[in-house]
Amino acid sequence: MATFFTGDTHFGDQRALRFDHRPYPDLDAHDAGLIAAWNAAVAPGDTVWHLGDFALGPSGARIREILDGLNGEKHLIVGNNDGPDTLGAPGWASVRHYAELLVEDRMVVLCHYAFRTWNGMGRGALNLHGHSHGKLKPMPKQYDVGVDPMGPAPVGLSAILTSRLRRKA
Repeated sequence: MATFFTGDTHFGDQRALRFDHRPYPDLDAHDAGLIAAWNAAVAPGDTVWHLGDFALGPSGARIREILDGLNGEKHLIVGNNDGPDTLGAPGWASVRHYAELLVEDRMVVLCHYAFRTWNGMGRGALNLHGHSHGKLKPMPKQYDVGVDPMGPAPVGLSAILTSRLRRKA
């Protein structure tokens, strides 16, 4: 069982195609592509922490259908675009604004928003966030785990930690 992170999927949100220049011809292809990528990476017994902005626009029934179609135990860290239908969907194992957890012997601090400072920062803790769609200048020990900087599939901690090395190559 593995732990994965993602954020800013923006299921059903037309703006993701316009503002974020995602490589899908339309919203149906966008949503189907993200679902397929998620399920190719995440097994049913894995855990996924979604760091906010899961969906904006679809009906409550469609949000539940998307959530039910995604592999893994899913936890939501609330984003600014997560409305009542997303927050109340029964497919979440937990819904909160902030979390601290140990992953692969490393403390991670999770929030939709990037921090300037966070608990355990001086002892190697990482801040994983979404919201900025890869547009913030990276800080040491801080990573935007959203779809735009990390790709359509949720990613594990080792991929997050090596993500900046790939960009430099």
